[in-house]
Amino acid sequence: MFELLYSPFQMLHYLVQAILQAIAPFLGPICFVMAWLLTILVGWSIWGAIAATVVRAKEMHQIPCAYCQFFTNDYRLKCPVRPTIALTEEAIGCPDYRFHQ
Repeated sequence: MFELLYSPFQMLHYLVQAILQAIAPFLGPICFVMAWLLTILVGWSIWGAIAATVVRAKEMHQIPCAYCQFFTNDYRLKCPVRPTIALTEEAIGCPDYRFHQ
Protein backbone atom coordinates (compact mmCIF):
# COMPACT_ATOMS: atom_id res chain seq x y z
CA MET A 1 0.00 0.00 0.00
CA PHE A 2 2.41 2.69 1.21
CA GLU A 3 6.06 2.16 0.37
CA LEU A 4 8.95 4.31 1.55
CA LEU A 5 11.23 5.36 -1.25
CA TYR A 6 14.04 6.11 1.17
CA SER A 7 14.79 4.86 4.64
CA PRO A 8 15.13 7.46 7.41
CA PHE A 9 18.89 6.92 7.45
CA GLN A 10 19.14 7.55 3.72
CA MET A 11 17.11 10.73 4.09
CA LEU A 12 19.38 11.87 6.93
CA HIS A 13 22.42 11.06 4.81
CA TYR A 14 21.09 13.14 1.89
CA LEU A 15 20.21 16.00 4.24
CA VAL A 16 23.68 16.05 5.81
CA GLN A 17 25.27 15.84 2.39
CA ALA A 18 23.21 18.80 1.14
CA ILE A 19 24.14 20.88 4.21
CA LEU A 20 27.83 20.08 3.79
CA GLN A 21 27.73 21.06 0.12
CA ALA A 22 26.03 24.33 1.05
CA ILE A 23 28.61 25.33 3.67
CA ALA A 24 31.67 23.92 1.87
CA PRO A 25 32.83 27.33 0.53
CA PHE A 26 32.84 28.71 4.09
CA LEU A 27 34.65 25.84 5.81
CA GLY A 28 38.14 27.03 4.84
CA PRO A 29 37.82 30.52 6.35
CA ILE A 30 35.93 29.19 9.38
CA CYS A 31 38.65 26.63 10.11
CA PHE A 32 41.35 29.27 9.57
CA VAL A 33 39.74 31.63 12.09
CA MET A 34 39.08 28.83 14.59
CA ALA A 35 42.70 27.63 14.38
CA TRP A 36 43.99 31.14 15.09
CA LEU A 37 41.52 31.60 17.95
CA LEU A 38 42.66 28.32 19.48
CA THR A 39 46.31 29.38 19.11
CA ILE A 40 45.60 32.74 20.73
CA LEU A 41 43.68 31.14 23.62
CA VAL A 42 46.48 28.64 24.30
CA GLY A 43 49.06 31.44 24.23
CA TRP A 44 46.91 33.58 26.51
CA SER A 45 46.50 30.78 29.05
CA ILE A 46 50.25 30.04 29.01
CA TRP A 47 50.99 33.75 29.50
CA GLY A 48 48.49 33.88 32.38
CA ALA A 49 50.07 30.86 34.04
CA ILE A 50 53.54 32.40 33.75
CA ALA A 51 52.32 35.72 35.16
CA ALA A 52 50.59 33.99 38.09
CA THR A 53 53.76 32.00 38.80
CA VAL A 54 55.88 35.16 38.84
CA VAL A 55 53.46 36.88 41.23
CA ARG A 56 53.45 33.82 43.52
CA ALA A 57 57.25 33.61 43.46
CA LYS A 58 57.55 37.28 44.43
CA GLU A 59 55.21 36.68 47.38
CA MET A 60 57.17 33.63 48.51
CA HIS A 61 60.49 35.50 48.34
CA GLN A 62 59.16 38.04 50.84
CA ILE A 63 59.01 35.38 53.58
CA PRO A 64 61.97 36.24 55.83
CA CYS A 65 62.15 33.04 57.90
CA ALA A 66 65.27 31.57 56.27
CA TYR A 67 67.30 34.63 57.35
CA CYS A 68 65.96 34.86 60.91
CA GLN A 69 68.15 34.00 63.88
CA PHE A 70 65.32 31.90 65.37
CA PHE A 71 64.94 29.72 62.26
CA THR A 72 66.11 26.16 63.03
CA ASN A 73 65.95 24.63 59.51
CA ASP A 74 64.41 21.53 61.09
CA TYR A 75 61.14 20.30 59.60
CA ARG A 76 59.80 19.33 63.05
CA LEU A 77 60.19 22.80 64.58
CA LYS A 78 61.03 25.47 62.06
CA CYS A 79 60.67 28.37 64.48
CA PRO A 80 60.44 28.12 68.28
CA VAL A 81 58.94 31.62 68.57
CA ARG A 82 56.08 31.32 66.04
CA PRO A 83 55.94 27.72 64.79
CA THR A 84 52.46 27.99 63.27
CA ILE A 85 53.37 30.72 60.81
CA ALA A 86 56.97 29.78 60.03
CA LEU A 87 57.65 29.62 56.28
CA THR A 88 54.11 30.74 55.40
CA GLU A 89 52.78 33.97 53.96
CA GLU A 90 51.68 34.98 57.45
CA ALA A 91 55.37 35.30 58.38
CA ILE A 92 55.75 38.34 56.11
CA GLY A 93 56.19 41.22 58.52
CA CYS A 94 56.77 38.96 61.53
CA PRO A 95 57.33 41.16 64.63
CA ASP A 96 59.84 38.67 66.08
CA TYR A 97 62.10 38.61 63.03
CA ARG A 98 65.77 39.13 63.81
CA PHE A 99 68.29 39.09 60.99
CA HIS A 100 70.88 36.36 61.39
CA GLN A 101 74.35 37.48 60.36
